[in-house]
Parts: sequence; structure tokens; C-alpha cells
Amino acid sequence: MAYAITQTCCNDATCVSVCPVNCIRPTPGERDFGSTEMLHIDPATCIDCGACADACPVDAVFPVDSLTAGQREYADINAAYFERTEEEPQPEESPTAVPGPNFHDWGAPAFERVLPPDFGPLRVAIVGTGPAGMYAAEDLLLHTRADVTLVDRLPLAGGLLRYGVAPDHPATKKAGDTFARFHTHPRVQMHLGLDVGGDVSPEELAAHHDAVIYAVGAAADRRLGIPGEERTGSVAATTVVAWYNAHPEVAPDAVDLSAERVVVIGNGNVALDVARILVSDPETLADTGIAPHALAELRRSKVREVVLLGRRGPDHAAYTRSELLALKHLPEVDLIVDDHDPRIGAAIDAAGPQDKAAVLRDVTRETVDWSVSPGAAGRRRRIVFRFLSAPVEIRGDAHVRAVRTTGGSGESDIPAGMALRAIGYRGVPQAGLPFDETTGTVRHENGRVTGTSGTYVVGWIKRGPSGGIGANRACASETVGTLLSDAVAGTLPPPTGGPRAFHRLARRRRRR
Repeated sequence: MAYAITQTCCNDATCVSVCPVNCIRPTPGERDFGSTEMLHIDPATCIDCGACADACPVDAVFPVDSLTAGQREYADINAAYFERTEEEPQPEESPTAVPGPNFHDWGAPAFERVLPPDFGPLRVAIVGTGPAGMYAAEDLLLHTRADVTLVDRLPLAGGLLRYGVAPDHPATKKAGDTFARFHTHPRVQMHLGLDVGGDVSPEELAAHHDAVIYAVGAAADRRLGIPGEERTGSVAATTVVAWYNAHPEVAPDAVDLSAERVVVIGNGNVALDVARILVSDPETLADTGIAPHALAELRRSKVREVVLLGRRGPDHAAYTRSELLALKHLPEVDLIVDDHDPRIGAAIDAAGPQDKAAVLRDVTRETVDWSVSPGAAGRRRRIVFRFLSAPVEIRGDAHVRAVRTTGGSGESDIPAGMALRAIGYRGVPQAGLPFDETTGTVRHENGRVTGTSGTYVVGWIKRGPSGGIGANRACASETVGTLLSDAVAGTLPPPTGGPRAFHRLARRRRRR
């Protein structure tokens, strides 16, 4: 029986490297890699060895015959990927080829880095302990003799993996275990609760290291730029995510769930995460890593309906197919598509079997009457998809009372006591680094910060807030490759202080 990759796939391709028959696609270097939402196992080629399941950092791989009811559709999703790719031209088979289980060609070996035999150890500081920073640390520790200093302004390591993943996705959080093994590596020093730019200056950090890699992510949220955005009850979804993950910089009382209807502006994965948590039975979250203050607020929550507001149609929604599939399996929660515009139903009906919009084909469609209370007798908790609607104003007095939208059916108000903007993260300027206000990133060339020597970026602060956990592996590989090339070329500035001196400095300056 073949294996199948399921919802929590992180796309980091660890499974690809251990597969003995090369049956996992797409592989790094292939055209589709990085553009597909997940990797796929070819059931016709898989030999049921289980190597991929053992290697997967997020427990996303299972034998097909052990898939749960909510996962069974992934057997078809994996198989369908190869049905599509079979239609593409295949390389001509050699007349001397021996028939066997491997129907997928291996790529030619590539050696992109060649270090001289006398390449000495480096001292590299990495600012940020999220996936991007830890992939960079892993690369340096496994492939060079570098000593690595990990620095994070927060008291716990992990970045968005710790503070940005929904508590009911424990398998995704498990990727942190893979990175945690490097926290105690003999060539690693880790300083938590140390703010670069506050407790220590970038110049002090650089003076004690050959190179510094900034992996600080995107710490802010994007703004809507519409009237009423500052009203009480208008909150960034990123704040809600940090709140239920016990982020130390978000107050326990930052989120008030006294409204019956919440409008989430945006329909990416973060929007779906927030919607799912708000309507889930709190007792199903009790045994997760959810913050105790968030669980207490959810237990007394009055939220009965969450409206997911999307500017575009269901065929162009920003969420992934796997996250939408998971939403359909929420117990005691109804999904509704607001059929206020005929183009919405037409797009769903016309969707191909592998399109995201097709997942909504069996979801109830109705023209929602917003005057009916979400807590009306007999109505279950529900999530309403409102496509082709752009927010133009958050209305109310001092508090949010409604979200005004515009679309094909004209302007209309959706009564709500809370509005969550879930339109993405945004990077913030870093002291001493050239910042691009348009993209919210630090200017760089292949990871090397523009106009500097010995300073690099990786992750969202480098490429913008897109891509999941696995996307950071290739991103880190590029940055580390640039750093090593600079080291070989002799362009890194020599440090003036040693590791012990920095350790003493950090201990004096650490706030927490």
C-alpha cells in the first residue's frame, strides 16, 4: 500500500532526499517546486518503505490505508498530480533500460559549492530563531566548521513557528523539534531575550562575528487604508494569532470576543486559521498549546458567525486547498457561500476537479440576510464565504458596528462587532540596513545586504511575507552560499572581539 502526503506538508523536501525510488514530486529544481501547495507521492511507484514518513518534520506522510476520514481525499490528491504530469512530454526511454519500480528520472548531480581544503571556521551570528534562521544555522553547522551565535529578542525560540502557527496544528509546530536539536549543538551559543538594535547595537554584534544574518521575519501587519480602521474592535489578525499563542508582547486581554458576528477581511491561510479557532468548540483546543487566557476567552465567547471577506472570486482565493479542506471537517460548524453575485456560483461550477473553487461545490449557497442575528434559534456556528467584496469602511461610533463593502451587487453593510484585517504581514526597518518601503524588505543581492560587507538577510525580511516553512530552506541555501563565496573571496571584515567577549556583553545587556 502506497503512502500519501497530507494537509500539513511544509514543502521543505526532506522526504524527497530520502526516497529510494524518487517518487515524490515536485523536487527542488523542477519547475513546479515552490509553486505547488504541497508535495505528492506517486502511488504507482511508491514501494511502501516509509522512509518519507520517518523523515517528515511535520508528520504529514501516512500509509493510504491508515488515513483518517478527514485525510482520505489526499490519496486522490496525490494520485491526481501524477495523472496531470503524465500528459507532459517524457524523456525517451533507453532501449537497454531495466524495468523496475522507479519510473521517474533522477536529475544530474550538482555541486553548487566547492570550498577550498584550507577553508577555516567562521563565526556567524543569526538574528532570529524562526525557520529561516534555523535553516541557515543548519546549513552552516552541517556543511562547514562555523560557530553560530543565535540571537532572538523573544524569551522563547521558534519565531512564527512558535508564535504564528494555530494551536490545533500541532504537527506543523513539530517542525520546531527538528530545529531544536541545533539549539544545544556544541558550536552554537544562543541568546534569548536580546534585542539587536536595542540591547546591543548592530555594530557591536558585527564586531564580534565574521558575518551576521538577519532572519527577523515580518513583524508588522499590513493596513487596509480605509476609514474607521482605528475603531475599537478593529484588530489585526496577526494580533489574534499572537494572542492565542501567548506571544509575550501581546496582552492577555488584547482580544474581546463579545460580538456575535466577526468579519475577517482577507481569505488567506491566516484568515482561515483565525476563523476556525473562533468557531471551534473550545474543549477541542484544551489539550493543545493554546494560551490559557485565550482558552478562557473562547469559553465565554459569543461569536457565532465569522464572515471571510475576499476581494476576488473563489477561483482566485489566497488560501491553500488543504486548509480549505480542513475547514470542511469542523464538527458542528456550517460552511456557507454567500451567493450575492451570480459570478460566484458560476466560478464554483466551472472549476476543474483540482481547482480550489471545486472544494466549495458541495457547500451550501444562499444569499445571506445580514439582518438575521447569528445567534438566532436553531442556527449553528458558521463560517460564511463572502467573495467579490472589497471593504471600503469600518463603520460605527467609538466601536465597530459594521463593515461596508462594495462589489458587483453594489455597496452594502455587514453588521459586526469585530473586524479582523488578515491581509498579510509586513517587514519593518532594521537599524543600519537599507529598507525598501514598497516591499517591506531589506535591499539585498542574493542575500547580501546592499552596500554592506558581512551582513546578510534570509526569510521574509529578504523576499517578502510569502511561502511556508519549507520555502525557507532554498532561501537559506542561497544566502549561506553567498556568505561562503564572500568568505572564500576574502571580503568579510575580520571581527575585533571574540565569542567570550560577546557572551559577556550579552549577559550584561539582556533584558529578560
